[in-house]
Amino acid sequence: MKTAIVTGASSGIGRAVAERLLEHGWIVGLVARRAGPLEEIAAAHDGAHALPCDVTSPDDVTEAFAAFTRAAGRLDVLFNNAGIFTPPAPIDEISVEDWTRAVAVNQTGMFLCARAAFGQMRRQSPMGGRIINNGSVSAQTPREGATTYTTTKHAITGLTKQIALDGRPFDIACGQIDIGNARTDMVSELVKREAAAGRPTLETMDVGLVADAVRHMAELPLTANVLFQTIMATKMPLVGRG
Repeated sequence: MKTAIVTGASSGIGRAVAERLLEHGWIVGLVARRAGPLEEIAAAHDGAHALPCDVTSPDDVTEAFAAFTRAAGRLDVLFNNAGIFTPPAPIDEISVEDWTRAVAVNQTGMFLCARAAFGQMRRQSPMGGRIINNGSVSAQTPREGATTYTTTKHAITGLTKQIALDGRPFDIACGQIDIGNARTDMVSELVKREAAAGRPTLETMDVGLVADAVRHMAELPLTANVLFQTIMATKMPLVGRG
């Protein structure tokens, strides 16, 4: 039976991915700060383990990953997904506190979780595993007023490439999924904000399609890897001149 940890599993993309893996027989560790939603998912699915954790805390991350591997025996996949979007603004109006918060979650948090997963995968028997980072399409192209999110997500592309390279001797694959406008609570709020500003309606897609794409990446044999995948609402203006 395959095992995975999903961060940011309490809502949105993380929850959709966690539930899709559980539906297909995976053992899944659910990582997020809020215990309530994790326990709700765990109560509805055999094989789910609620692991309340602040991904910005090295001690929390170490304990959550250790608790999961004690229960599940090994770690095959990490979906490194937890992230935040701070209030949009031009760079000179962004507070240092919002910058620091975004870096702590979107960058340091993903580093800490990848570090913990890599260490477990490297030392388990049989050795190996897969890390899938959520880069977002903001890892490719910025959205107006999103300095903190865009900058931290660009950094994840470098993290993905480095882990993919350094993981080779240990049968650790690493890939990145860049997601554009999946219908989650966060995107729904963005749709409302854009509409209130008189901008064109944002094109969106079903978050379940993202869950299917991540599952496909997760279930590949370790002899193959999707290094980068972009899944987006077809008509969103990611490509070309606006």
